Amino acid sequence: MSDNTGIEWTDTTWNPVRGCTKISPGCKNCYAKTFAERWRGVKGHPYEHGFDLRLVPDKLFEPLSWARSRMIFVNSMSDLFHEDIPDAYIATVFRVMHVANWHTFQVLTKRPERLSMLANTELRDLTDSPNIWLGVSVENRRYGLPRITHLQRTPAAIRFLSIEPLLEDIGILDLDGIDWVIVGGESGQRARPMAPEWVRSVRDQCVRSGVSFFFKQWGGRNKKKAGRMLDEKQHDEFPKTRIVTSPPRSERMRRLASLSDEPAKFGSHHSTNNR
Repeated sequence: MSDNTGIEWTDTTWNPVRGCTKISPGCKNCYAKTFAERWRGVKGHPYEHGFDLRLVPDKLFEPLSWARSRMIFVNSMSDLFHEDIPDAYIATVFRVMHVANWHTFQVLTKRPERLSMLANTELRDLTDSPNIWLGVSVENRRYGLPRITHLQRTPAAIRFLSIEPLLEDIGILDLDGIDWVIVGGESGQRARPMAPEWVRSVRDQCVRSGVSFFFKQWGGRNKKKAGRMLDEKQHDEFPKTRIVTSPPRSERMRRLASLSDEPAKFGSHHSTNNR
């Protein structure tokens, strides 16, 4: 868990999977890969295998131990719908989210085809749980815009777009069925620039469509200095959230027991063969 996460639109992160592979321009300067590869070969470190894709069953039940309600970014260091993650493992993650209903889970993917397919079949009774938000990354027109269409075909209580890094003017957005839009520029030494007019275009479309708009950052080499003010205003809108009281520890343990056989299906740590 990371209650001190620097991600402005969430409270904490939860990573029952670690590692990923690049599939589109938004992945070029992946912060997660840069971080993970620093620790490759360091025995005992969570990222001793760098950014190789790994299931982490030991992390599956973490949210059930957190009494205080949180917004939780799922797999900040991976993509839950990566092609090498077994369907059964994804289903277990969703069952945990469904049972831990005092939290709000934010699931973000660049692989919406698989998300939509599973959401309309094996996960159909889970994906539209009110505490599970489903989103896609949108970095440009070619790769990002088609993901919106897949998301719109996905049953979900809340659908959101993470338009970060915004790499070009993405034109007219189809915001039908979309509840929340996050926009941000790329950060780091190799950050690609983001023009203010691209951000304003997205913001204005959200205003016209009644969609909540969150401006995360301008980015650049020094993102703290660049800040996150847009036209002298900080945009921190969220979709309307539900408030669920955290159950007592006895109830949380009862729910945990109902899922107790899940990790045994996958072993304590499991490496896939994607590399």
